[in-house]
Amino acid sequence: MNDKAFIFDLDGVLVFTDRYHYEAWKKVADDKGIYFDEIINNRLRGVSRAESLEIILERYDGMLTESEKAVMMEEKNNIYKELLKQMTEKDVTAQVRETLDYLRNKGFLLAIGSSSKNAGFILEKVGLKDYFDALSDGNNISKSKPDPEVFLKAAELLGKEPKNCIVVEDAYAGIDAAKSGGMTAIGIGDATGYEKADFKISSFEELKEIAESV
Repeated sequence: MNDKAFIFDLDGVLVFTDRYHYEAWKKVADDKGIYFDEIINNRLRGVSRAESLEIILERYDGMLTESEKAVMMEEKNNIYKELLKQMTEKDVTAQVRETLDYLRNKGFLLAIGSSSKNAGFILEKVGLKDYFDALSDGNNISKSKPDPEVFLKAAELLGKEPKNCIVVEDAYAGIDAAKSGGMTAIGIGDATGYEKADFKISSFEELKEIAESV
């Protein structure tokens, strides 16, 4: 068993569900007459459902009660989960599967660290659930990234010290969370432009080289 572990954000790293989030929030926003576009949607990446709604409501002139907000969030999630049913194993690239196989064969423990409450459902749909030794997600945390809770919980579930955990993230907030939790941070996608990332990769398979050096 390797003494290091990899913790992966889910959306934007292993799978891509941005279009489903956008469609679901767009429907909810349209129903309330709130302007919502893909630029605003990009601000929602890596944050909780409640925080996402508050960002959307910046364009709303009225006042909503907490119960009305809860209804909106539930509506969004129901639409989103229906859209997620379209996902299959084809939504994960061969490169991702091969790299995860490589890391497991090298003895690394693997975990998910995601703010999503639907992480388990997505992993099931795309056939990735059995790759991971722990799942830390929106169902067992109370604070969203950039708070490090989701990654610290993953480390705890794996039985690893934070200093021995390597986080793979595509969002600035995720890199911040990893660093504030005392972990190594690898930026992929949008996060390759963030100077706080310890490593920056343009393709998922580059993790193999990093795994050999850590």
